Amino acid sequence: MAQVSITVNGEQRSADVDPRMLLVHFLREQLNLTGTHVGCDTSQCGACTVLVDGRSAKSCTIFAVQAHGSEVTTIEGLADGDQLHPLQNGFWEEHGLQCGYCTPGMIMSAVNLLKDNPSPTEREIREGLDGNLCRCTGYQHIVNAVQHAADKG
Repeated sequence: MAQVSITVNGEQRSADVDPRMLLVHFLREQLNLTGTHVGCDTSQCGACTVLVDGRSAKSCTIFAVQAHGSEVTTIEGLADGDQLHPLQNGFWEEHGLQCGYCTPGMIMSAVNLLKDNPSPTEREIREGLDGNLCRCTGYQHIVNAVQHAADKG
């Protein structure tokens, strides 16, 4: 076992974990933060995307022990109380989801995108979300949702 201490959504969290435990499983199974989804286990779909030290990362590619000492933000950590994050609101307003399985990862990737580029073009949004797959939509509403958030900026 290995001791990890990670700040998750602003709260210091510590636990003993198997050194092979992936960050996604630590978040879901140890901390009960189930908004981070496991979609493919091969880092292809992006459903597990979180922010690690402010940068988007697929949590199925990181061991929990590698995140020791880091700050991790999950979809549960974006809203400010009852106030949705602009991207969460954008997905709501622009119907950027169907089943919702990919949505947390899409939003977390888009947070990183808008941090780097607050006024992206449609093409830049599509490129910024390239590592995230949605099996339900044609992506246009997702792009519209990100643009909505950028416009509200």
